[in-house]
Amino acid sequence: MLAGVVGVQGDVSEHQAAFRRAGEELGLGVETVAVRSSGTVPDCDVVALPGGESTTISSLIRREGIDDEIREHVGAGKPILATCAGLIVLGRNDDSRVDSLGLLDVTVERNAFGRQRESFEAPLEVEGLDEGFHAVFIRAPVVSEVGEGVEVLAEFDGDPVAVRQENVVGTAFHPELTDDYRIHELLLRGQDD
Repeated sequence: MLAGVVGVQGDVSEHQAAFRRAGEELGLGVETVAVRSSGTVPDCDVVALPGGESTTISSLIRREGIDDEIREHVGAGKPILATCAGLIVLGRNDDSRVDSLGLLDVTVERNAFGRQRESFEAPLEVEGLDEGFHAVFIRAPVVSEVGEGVEVLAEFDGDPVAVRQENVVGTAFHPELTDDYRIHELLLRGQDD
């Protein structure tokens, strides 16, 4: 199985490690690749779109032609995990500098919990996980509106911070920055058929 991590910005190596460890936990052989240009996503079984700066990410994936490949990946029913700024890029937002892909029927508010110094960690109950998840929020967004076909997987103070719409999972937090790989496992399950 091949897990691609969009490598234009963010925690690329951390997501790669998380996918490999999640694969080990599930008894799957998972190879990873950093996606920095077009031509790689079509070979991937699962993709992650990491955090970073959403305006930069959206500009770079458009320039490199990765945006259309991500659309085709999702359209083919293959899973994608979008974390923090990745969630902003996959959903909708009111910042004209971000070229949102609109692949997740949610509206996302950037930096909803404040700037860098307001970053925090918190325990969450995540739908589909049997125990709580220790989440790391860094300049985190929040989902302010949820479309009809979107399932809220986790909330913090009443606001959605993890969502799923069919094969697309988005988190406002950074699951790759913990030693808990269960969010990545959610994406890998069923991909070994």
